[in-house]
Amino acid sequence: MPAATAFKAVIPARYASSRLPGKPLADIGGLPMVVHVARRALESGAAEVVVATDDTRIQQAVAAHGIAVEMTDPEHPSGTDRIAQVALRRAWPDDTVVVNVQGDEPLIDPALIAAVAARLDAGEADIATAAHPLHEVAQFMDPNVVKVVCDERGHALAFSRAPIPWPRDDFARDRSRLPEGLPALRHIGIYAYTVRYLRQHGGLAMTALERFECLEQLRALGWGFRISVHVVGQAPVAGVDTETDLARVRALLARSNST
Repeated sequence: MPAATAFKAVIPARYASSRLPGKPLADIGGLPMVVHVARRALESGAAEVVVATDDTRIQQAVAAHGIAVEMTDPEHPSGTDRIAQVALRRAWPDDTVVVNVQGDEPLIDPALIAAVAARLDAGEADIATAAHPLHEVAQFMDPNVVKVVCDERGHALAFSRAPIPWPRDDFARDRSRLPEGLPALRHIGIYAYTVRYLRQHGGLAMTALERFECLEQLRALGWGFRISVHVVGQAPVAGVDTETDLARVRALLARSNST
């Protein structure tokens, strides 16, 4: 059996949120949400887990639970930039694999974190992500559902909010269902990077595709970086964006703790 991939996990956590301010500190079963995320990341086998924040309230809450935390530039435009600052500050070698674990996913599967990291083992890509098959026409057509198409080796060819790949002949006859065998995949927003890529990320100019689609991963793809895609059988548990999401997660965790 091959050795497990050695990797780090960094959790970007900003206090500001238009829909749910202070989201990383939202109480879930007596713990801040970001602490739940960090514990899931530790269960994934990550050699090191670091929360990257721009707010002292988050820094203090995370440190109080014995989790490593770094204060990062509040002007960073994205979580990727925040992660890059941590990687460079800690002088991680270029071939180090770093997984971006979103701070609003307290129910993330630790196995998914490890699996995305493992996609970089072969050295064929500098970024890895995940996706799951789509089965419903409504989701396939929904611009809020990001789709990805891959080559035969599992590398991303394109990401889009548009319905891709388009089944021309099948949809000419019937658009009420997706044709059997259509490789329609929904992108899952988890990423692993090599530090080599993170060193370059901040210097990459936004591409036209990224600007119009509002998808950050199109910047890397547009500049020729290869993205490997790990496909799972079904959608992971959704993260927290709203008060309704928070109530759902609280109920799920309460139920699991009572069994």
